[in-house]
Amino acid sequence: MRRLPRGGLNSMDALALSAPRRISVPIDNRWGAGDMAVLDFGDPKRPVDLIFVHANGFNALTYRSLLQPLSGALRIWAPDLRGHGRTRLPALPDGRRSWKDHRDDLICLLEAIDGPPVALAGHSIGGTSGLMAAAERPDRVSRLLLLDPVVWRREMVWAMNLPLAGLLSQRFPIVANTLRRRALFDSREQAMSAYRGRGAFKGWPDMMLADYLADGLVETDRGLELACAPAWEASNYAAQAHDPWRALASYPGAVRILKAETGALCAVAPSSRRPNVEVETVAGGGHLFPMTHVELTRDALLDLAV
Repeated sequence: MRRLPRGGLNSMDALALSAPRRISVPIDNRWGAGDMAVLDFGDPKRPVDLIFVHANGFNALTYRSLLQPLSGALRIWAPDLRGHGRTRLPALPDGRRSWKDHRDDLICLLEAIDGPPVALAGHSIGGTSGLMAAAERPDRVSRLLLLDPVVWRREMVWAMNLPLAGLLSQRFPIVANTLRRRALFDSREQAMSAYRGRGAFKGWPDMMLADYLADGLVETDRGLELACAPAWEASNYAAQAHDPWRALASYPGAVRILKAETGALCAVAPSSRRPNVEVETVAGGGHLFPMTHVELTRDALLDLAV
């Protein structure tokens, strides 16, 4: 397989590569049936090399400028998770306790792929959900790259699996703040102006922000609304009754974890007890370092998949 140069490609090189195709993959499990939207990068005649799963509140197209330069060497499937982007699966926040719905959707996606096992990478919730899916179907996942996956300390995970934890999690500040998030805009230009350089979007390239908004806003009778409704995004923050530690212990393949230096949501530390797990810290990186440290992240993806 042809390797790309370290440090990635410049923007003109990236744009010269073919744009991803849009495909739909039928999903049918206990959480409800529908179509998962997937961006298909690279040569459609070759097997899928890599699955890439986005973070909470975003969508696959957000990461286009990260992934498209790899399409000359790799075939990549990047899905929109349930409740995000263009995926049309039931997304009902009431009563949700865990990310097992995302896990099971990714299992269905893995089972829909012909060919050998694939590498899987994911950011934040995408990394955690991908890890849990890989633990259930290690025969379909050759190795993992987890970009600041959400893995709380063991005692926190234990507490969040208690019966009453679901009520307490609704009081998390991030849940309340997300529920108050503006969800309606008059235009994409208005949304771009509202987000550029602010909050979680600080340091983002304009191209990446525009890609996020392209699939992150949907036209309605009221105007442009967030494709990932604040109630669904908030439910992902509140629904923590799953166990990524168990998944990490049971998955037998190689796992590389890149943690943020500031504001990390991953409590996994290097340990000789887990020889298949490699943990590194991204210097100067926050939780959204795939958006601000694009070349470093792209090199890690290339190392994973070739």
